[in-house]
Amino acid sequence: MDGTENGGAVATSGSLPTAGWNRHRAGLQVAADTNRTDRRRLQPADPAELPWPAATVVRPLLAWYRRAGRDLPWRRSRDPYRIWISEVMLQQTQVERVRDYFQRFLERFPTVSDLATSAEPDVLRAWEGLGYYRRARQLHAAAGQLVSQHGGVFPETVGELRQLPGIGRYTAAAIASIAFDQPEPIIEANSRRVLARLAGYDQPLVQPRDEEPLWQLAAAMLPRRAAGRFNQALMDFGAIICTAALPRCTACPLAAVCIARQQQRVAEIPRLPAPRAIRRLQETAIVLRHRGRLLVERRQPGEWWEGLWDFPRQLPEGIETVGRRREVGDVRYTVTHHQVSCRVTASDVSSRPRAKRHQRWVRPNELAALAMTAPGRRIAQLLTPP
Repeated sequence: MDGTENGGAVATSGSLPTAGWNRHRAGLQVAADTNRTDRRRLQPADPAELPWPAATVVRPLLAWYRRAGRDLPWRRSRDPYRIWISEVMLQQTQVERVRDYFQRFLERFPTVSDLATSAEPDVLRAWEGLGYYRRARQLHAAAGQLVSQHGGVFPETVGELRQLPGIGRYTAAAIASIAFDQPEPIIEANSRRVLARLAGYDQPLVQPRDEEPLWQLAAAMLPRRAAGRFNQALMDFGAIICTAALPRCTACPLAAVCIARQQQRVAEIPRLPAPRAIRRLQETAIVLRHRGRLLVERRQPGEWWEGLWDFPRQLPEGIETVGRRREVGDVRYTVTHHQVSCRVTASDVSSRPRAKRHQRWVRPNELAALAMTAPGRRIAQLLTPP
């Protein structure tokens, strides 16, 4: 593919029209401020306003991707279902962790119809360990909508894809470009970093609307064909070469046109908000036993891991223990900017009251079938060591 195939004529000058880009991005910021609604379709910028000729970025980037792009299981097919599952899994989760989960999830739910007709607890159990379980619930809901409203066939446009639960601007553009070769740009953590550094874009990126100039820049560079390949090249380049820490500038094929490098500001760009401070908490989990059964509780709305099973953190109303509380061990975990140290204890129960709606008395071997919280699963492993 010819890397110069963009939405308009590519500038031929070898200079870096930084002033033009500054004027262009200022106009985009005004547009973003005055119209905060998500645009269904971006209008590519005039390539003459780019800080460099588009071909000087597109061609070497695609050549690098052919040589060094990552071999990922979801890239071996243009099946929109596989692409969708991978993109949702990759949100807030590292690529290497997703590899195994992706394969197992596809074995359990090989088609969108299989996912739609499965019970939500089964979907949550297959998702267990990936975290951010709202993603799994939205996948399940979107699969149902795809089957009921689209006959199990994925729509090909960003506008239609965004009508599905859990599919936002980035995910819709990723599916449309990678599966259907629609000319849709994407901005995520890696591509945002690459484009911001290349263009020397040093404005604070705090709210989603702050990224609008980068979306416009990506749209201006997007090839007419193989948009998905270009988008994946940007992501891989950010993950392998233009990394957040210790970027490999000396090995970068785009170094000659990178404005951040020319200005010696690579470490300063992009300008992201400071990470939130970590809070440290302590808690105690209680393993309650009665005649070989254990009490588990389903996390309630507003709690971490809503809808998943765990062991109580305090003695439930109406339950009396007998004998001495025993120490089982400790479990440490991190969730939403909190580091939690959980002391695990065990107590016997004199009688087993009827379980409430959010409770269940189960045998230890039944825990494996439940969708449990991350600490709940680790507590269960303490009770049934290998």
